[in-house]
Amino acid sequence: MEHDEKRSLVHSYADGELDAANIRLVEHHLQSCDECRAAEQTIRSLRTALTNSAPAFRAPASLRKKIRADLRRETSAESARQAPRSWLTFALGSACALLLLLGFIFSQSYRGTSRNAIADEVVANHVRSLLATHLVDVPSSDQHTVKPWFDGKVDFAPEVHDFATRGFSLLGGRLDYLDGKTVVALVYRRHQHPINLFISPAPGRSNSTPEAMARRGYNLIHWRQGEMSYWAVSDLNAAELRQFASYVAASE
Repeated sequence: MEHDEKRSLVHSYADGELDAANIRLVEHHLQSCDECRAAEQTIRSLRTALTNSAPAFRAPASLRKKIRADLRRETSAESARQAPRSWLTFALGSACALLLLLGFIFSQSYRGTSRNAIADEVVANHVRSLLATHLVDVPSSDQHTVKPWFDGKVDFAPEVHDFATRGFSLLGGRLDYLDGKTVVALVYRRHQHPINLFISPAPGRSNSTPEAMARRGYNLIHWRQGEMSYWAVSDLNAAELRQFASYVAASE
């Protein structure tokens, strides 16, 4: 079995979805492959972060008590035919509206938590690429060399551009693992500052304006454009990283 096929099993292995034969295969592979072992650790760290950080919302006890009392009162009134059916309908409708509101609040909070977890993973991938001296799989400043290298390795075609004339030189590209899937990582350099640009499909998602943030001393920018998701990360100052992101966005 080729390395890419074994790597595709890592996520299922971390989720406990493999049979015994494939479990032994992946465990044997992880003993000798630093890249896949790091991917497996990232998956488990992300699951732990989501499990520990995901907020839970519960209606106040006084509100739950009031809703139950209203429903009991309306049910009794209906049985005795002393109250109109419209009030019970109103009470049930109010309860449903409250549940929908709480669900909306939860979903918005979960999105923020998930985005923060991915941002932490982006920084971890960036640092690991520097520490492991595995910055690129295909070292080239020629975009026409880098782009074809990804053919057959990912199921989408990333745009590759060199911005050397604007001070951001293309160093090459590699495959990486982010948010539970294989992504493209294009590597640039501004003076002595490496920049990782992670690209992955985001089908059905609308375009978004670049959002800047900072994690552990690194600057990040995230945006969606043309059903693709982009994460740029570097120890470069925030202003120059925003400039880089604007060049990428304008070239798509």
